[in-house]
Amino acid sequence: MSILIIEAFYGGSHKQLVDLLQDDLEECVAYTLPAKKWHWRARTAAVYFMQTVPASDKYRVLFTSSVLNLAELAALRPDLSKLKKILYFHENQLVYPVRKTQERDFQYGYNQILSCLVADMVVFNSVFNMESFLTSISTFMKLIPDHRPKELEKLIRPKCQVLYFPINFPNVRRFLPPHKLRRVARMATLEDVLDGDLFKGLTLCRTNENLKENSDSVKKSKESEMQDASNQELLNPSETVEEMKSAKYSGSTSPYHHEAKLQHVASDLFGMKNGTEYQQRPLHIVWPHRWEHDKDPETFFRVLLKLKERGRVFKLSVLGETFTDVPDIFAEARKELDSSVLHWGFLQGKNEYLQTLCLADVVISTAKHEFFGVAMLEAVHCGCYPLCPKALVYPEIFPAEYLYSTPEQLLKRLHTFCKNPHIVRNHFLKVKTDRFSWATLREKFRSLLTAEASEDL
Repeated sequence: MSILIIEAFYGGSHKQLVDLLQDDLEECVAYTLPAKKWHWRARTAAVYFMQTVPASDKYRVLFTSSVLNLAELAALRPDLSKLKKILYFHENQLVYPVRKTQERDFQYGYNQILSCLVADMVVFNSVFNMESFLTSISTFMKLIPDHRPKELEKLIRPKCQVLYFPINFPNVRRFLPPHKLRRVARMATLEDVLDGDLFKGLTLCRTNENLKENSDSVKKSKESEMQDASNQELLNPSETVEEMKSAKYSGSTSPYHHEAKLQHVASDLFGMKNGTEYQQRPLHIVWPHRWEHDKDPETFFRVLLKLKERGRVFKLSVLGETFTDVPDIFAEARKELDSSVLHWGFLQGKNEYLQTLCLADVVISTAKHEFFGVAMLEAVHCGCYPLCPKALVYPEIFPAEYLYSTPEQLLKRLHTFCKNPHIVRNHFLKVKTDRFSWATLREKFRSLLTAEASEDL
């Protein structure tokens, strides 16, 4: 029990992280509160944990999220104050888009600043999260009428670092529709196609119709091999292409020539030209976010209603958790878009959720408040084409081609995709999801949590 985890809001990404750490670290114990009544958790959780967490001389590290007022807990429990205190920011309250400014809301951001001052290490899940917090401290503290603290950023910044939120990407091959599975297979066998006898065989097939039967046999064999590989994770196609460009084909005067050849050859190999049924289905749009105002569902539904007015046909899945106050726009949009709806509401089963993402074509964010975006990356892992605001954390994670600046631009992109669904269905995703995977980040988190507290603490 050398590692003590305290989570005041045990739900969503907070729960995912705690569970990952507990599963991986043997000497770890966690104390949590349910993910309800966020404002009350931020105000009062310290006193609850003061009474709940038993004293122990085995603790060496305290890991908690920024929902907890760490300064209060450290004062209430001097024994915990001596530990190496690591504060993890899933979000920050200094730039939260409140609907109506109230003086009481100052306390939430102020608590996070206090927590940073007493923490030994402050870890953020993105560069955007860290910089938006640190650079907002000075302006935020000006809300104090007089006798304002100064230069707090200089005290906090040296403690800060970025460690991306780790996602334990699941194996979703069994949920992938044929066109996505073929797309993965195309990229997974690129080197085999170019280097082995397979490419030679395909070349002969193009010049000799008598070898068509052999080509079909190879095709079935390869597809079967991909479907049976249940112990592997869904590959990120763009990485395979990038590796080819930078490594094996780095000497080529035109590295894209190889990619173009591969797409053409693999298209024949895996039958993409014959995937008429899937190519003709209406575009399937998914929105997998919390049903709260900071995700800006109003903009999302306004765009879809305009899309419908223009006569575009599409299917829609609106997922994500709901809490006490659900914005009115959800009930209104449900009526207006009823004929397009495939799924509406939170899916309790993880497999059902993943299957829905795998069957979708485009995943959309309209968020006004996002510091990482687990749902978007999970959807990309399931083969969805992402469309995100050109703001917040998104430019840090997604290439420019997946970003839009205005609702009008989003509408235009969706209008094009509705007319031509094959654009997204045949697209090679260029989002490098592996750098956010638990497999990649595991050792960094282990190192962070297994170090001893400094002797002078």
